[in-house]
Amino acid sequence: MTEYAPVTPGQKQLGLVIDLDTCVGCHACATACRSWNDQGYPGPLAETDPYGANPEGAWLNRVHSFEAGEGACARTVHFPRSCLHCAEPACVTVCPTGASYKREADGIVLVDATLCIGCGLCAWACPYGARELDPVEHVMRKCTLCVDRIDNERLPPAERQPACVLACPTGARHFGDLGDDDSQVSRLVAERQGFALLPELGYRPVNRYLPPREPVHIETASATGDEPSTPTRSGDRLFAWLDRILST
Repeated sequence: MTEYAPVTPGQKQLGLVIDLDTCVGCHACATACRSWNDQGYPGPLAETDPYGANPEGAWLNRVHSFEAGEGACARTVHFPRSCLHCAEPACVTVCPTGASYKREADGIVLVDATLCIGCGLCAWACPYGARELDPVEHVMRKCTLCVDRIDNERLPPAERQPACVLACPTGARHFGDLGDDDSQVSRLVAERQGFALLPELGYRPVNRYLPPREPVHIETASATGDEPSTPTRSGDRLFAWLDRILST
């Protein structure tokens, strides 16, 4: 596969590395994410009819599950999905108010809710379906890599990580500087031949996925589990692309 550098060499770029071989689809990352962020930087994450027939709310991290193979060779591949903090984020480019922006110091993509008008252009521009509209506040929500944790110097260094990373029971999620070739996460990506999602689109996503140790083939075109509440222009293309990568 062609390598796509996430950032200019030497530029700090924080992001996630997710191991598809060890993710068990328990959704601990998704629930920990919502629990922490409901009270933190992007919170509150409002929801409507949470215990009724049509619950709706913003989730900053989702897990899709795919059935792969048949018989004794069958397995389930779990695919966590959230903002990839692209080096060239389309969501920032299209935002008419400047609410979406990328932090210069570490490359994290954020949304200033006080400037967001809920127009949805960023959600349409994002090919990864990583943004969701708050059904009550009508502003865009997304993964922040828990900036209020990683920037909090009052926390012990071991706790200054995204909530999803700390909650993962199998250690499938890793956090660090992917702009540093010598960082632990960058070495892990190199050792396991980690890949970026849809790099050919040119947005240079920073997060990386580590492939299952055995090739798999996704039999169905659609994933099970929760679907995003905002429209995506290339969800099918993303899953088809993932199928191609995991099958090689």
